[in-house]
Amino acid sequence: MRFSNRIAVFGVTAYLLVPLSVSAAMTVDECSKISGATASEAVKSECKALLSQIDQQILAQQRLVEQKQAERQSLERDIGLLEAEIKKSQLGIQARSIAIRELNDQIGDKAKVVSVLDERSDRQKQYIGDLLRKTQQIDDNSLVELVLANRNFTEFFADFEDYRTINDSLRESLLVLAEIRADTLDQKRSLEEKQDEEARQKQLQEAEKANIEAKESEKSQILEVTKGQEAVYQEHLAQSQRTAAQLRAALFNLAGGGGRIPFTEAVSLAKFASSKTGVSASFILAILEQESEYGANIGQCTYDQVSNGRAAMGPGSVPVFKVMSEILGFDIKTQKVSCPLSYGWGGAMGPSQFIPSTWALYGGYVNDGNDKYTYVASQDSIRQLLGNDVPSSPFRNQDAFLATALLMRDNGAVAGSYNAEWTAAIRYYSGWNGVSNPRNHFYGDQVMQRKARLDAEIRTLDAG
Repeated sequence: MRFSNRIAVFGVTAYLLVPLSVSAAMTVDECSKISGATASEAVKSECKALLSQIDQQILAQQRLVEQKQAERQSLERDIGLLEAEIKKSQLGIQARSIAIRELNDQIGDKAKVVSVLDERSDRQKQYIGDLLRKTQQIDDNSLVELVLANRNFTEFFADFEDYRTINDSLRESLLVLAEIRADTLDQKRSLEEKQDEEARQKQLQEAEKANIEAKESEKSQILEVTKGQEAVYQEHLAQSQRTAAQLRAALFNLAGGGGRIPFTEAVSLAKFASSKTGVSASFILAILEQESEYGANIGQCTYDQVSNGRAAMGPGSVPVFKVMSEILGFDIKTQKVSCPLSYGWGGAMGPSQFIPSTWALYGGYVNDGNDKYTYVASQDSIRQLLGNDVPSSPFRNQDAFLATALLMRDNGAVAGSYNAEWTAAIRYYSGWNGVSNPRNHFYGDQVMQRKARLDAEIRTLDAG
């Protein structure tokens, strides 16, 4: 079958490649560049409608990807899948551009609020200073002096009432100042979170662009090798699978734990974890591979090392990390964990890249409600499944594989379908609520692409 015949097959894809716009007057580029300070409500509403439209098209592309995944592997199917994935990434970039612009508007609004609160605080401090000076002037005069200085008791009690009023005003002003200070701190924290989110969105934007370039390159390579002929493509696939037999000597890169371990051993660990949890071995490997490759600074910081303006580990994880060091016997001052990126916290541990507070859920560390953790062997799910007589460790490869499998099981991956595993991966990345946001779907896409490759590689190993 000639590749030229595929045009009719991919009519749906061609339809979805039509440029997006809500009206002739508003485009994605325009929405991403407008300023929230000057834009009218009508323009903002139009951009929100555009974002909603893009999100719907992302979902449509996701359904197309799932449909193509279910078809028999062929040249038409694989080119169509690549096109759908490319288009989905392009839509993600468009949606994220608008989201970043909206975040910029919100950051600007928060900065204005903080500025107003700072001005109020300065005025309140000045008012308190005036009250303190008046209070001091009254305090400098004794009660006898005040009585003698007044011609009658009426004037004395009038002065005394003024003194009490000043003190009451001073107390009220101090309370107001405290409230302003608390509000300012809340607004500044909110502003920092918005700035972190903007940095995260921009970083995802760059990753999405790189993903598109890789997909375009892959598509070009397939077409160059096969010249659009199905028979040639099938031979190309067979040759790729035969070449994959060399994986026996390949090394599987993992951050932390045992470091670089043979791929065959990684497959064995994943299969064991699969037998204990029901989550597919290739999916477990895909998550671990995604996490080990996703951060350039994984495993390079100590928990309290400052990087990108903050300590590596979030304050919510430090208490359990300290208890873990006592139970597992590692030196908390030298043990390496992930560094923070330009947004969020680091502090992730070992091959599974779990932060301590997440490891506690499966590793047997119980919180009494006041961030005081105790290790309870019977609550150590990993230890119980392995039948070990020692606490589980995020830095031990087998424990890390099993922990990943347990988390993916709890995220719904045990159902085994494409959608179930894709959803579980996104939940791992952005939480359960994150699945509803199409702009988080890229993570699930990347994991499932890795899984498809790993499935083929595992089959090659098993056949050998």
